[in-house]
Amino acid sequence: MKRIVNYSLLIILMVPAILSAQKPVTYQDSIVAWHQKRIQDLKAPNGWVNLVGLLWLNSGRNSFGAAKTNALIYQHKDMPASAGTFYFEGDSVLWVSQKSVATKIKDSLIQDAILYSQYSNEFPQISLGSLRWNLIKREEKIGIRLRDLNAPALKKFTSVPYYPIDAKYRLDAVLEKPISNKLMITNVLGQTMAQETPGRLVFQINGVTYKLDALDEGGDELFVIFGDATNEKETYPTGRFMYVPKPDATGHTVIDFNKAFNPPCAFTVHATCPLPPKQNILPIALKIGEKKFHPALLK
Repeated sequence: MKRIVNYSLLIILMVPAILSAQKPVTYQDSIVAWHQKRIQDLKAPNGWVNLVGLLWLNSGRNSFGAAKTNALIYQHKDMPASAGTFYFEGDSVLWVSQKSVATKIKDSLIQDAILYSQYSNEFPQISLGSLRWNLIKREEKIGIRLRDLNAPALKKFTSVPYYPIDAKYRLDAVLEKPISNKLMITNVLGQTMAQETPGRLVFQINGVTYKLDALDEGGDELFVIFGDATNEKETYPTGRFMYVPKPDATGHTVIDFNKAFNPPCAFTVHATCPLPPKQNILPIALKIGEKKFHPALLK
């Protein structure tokens, strides 16, 4: 019994030493972890690195497959000469698979499916081998977004360069209520849409006040599209994105430019990214957050 008691005492004495040896998580650690998750998200099935095509539908019948006789052509080992047909009429899109082509939705074989209608905002994803495709709607345009879960770029993509982490760019901010709850946003297709805005985030850098209009996409964060003087040379040409926690009851929140990130268009030509409104292009160089990514690294 004496020996057992001694071992128990030894364990009790060791526990504080073990706990004290554990390194506390620092702000630097949290940003490194954020970057690591960012890479995982970009490579995920619904990420941007596996995006391999974007084809726009014409009204009426749109045949789809690898053969050059199709209206929509995508050549890939998993794509048959004729995969099926999209029927785009009015406010609906119907998909009909070619006979013997094993297309699926959520692991269930399908022969046909309504992919879009005015009565639904859902866009089901069709799978065939390693390929996945679904509809996207951009104003009056409807396109087919193609993904390849075995895209070669997934193996080549390992990181996104970023500036040294600097806690001074984690800033207090206040949400200033808007005059209008609509913010006009233009995308790379040249389309301009009115989107919901809760207001303008007001903050200071080196004692100077700046403002950024934010978007409310639902959830517990605001979405910010901004530009600055590093664009073109050091960061993505059109600007970067950032998420900001929604303000508390007093209207206060925190902007962390260490989490500024590249838009999807930095990784694929098949994305339709929004551009920062003119008032969100800051006159200073924000050398913080993600740097420019070179798509040539994925080829």
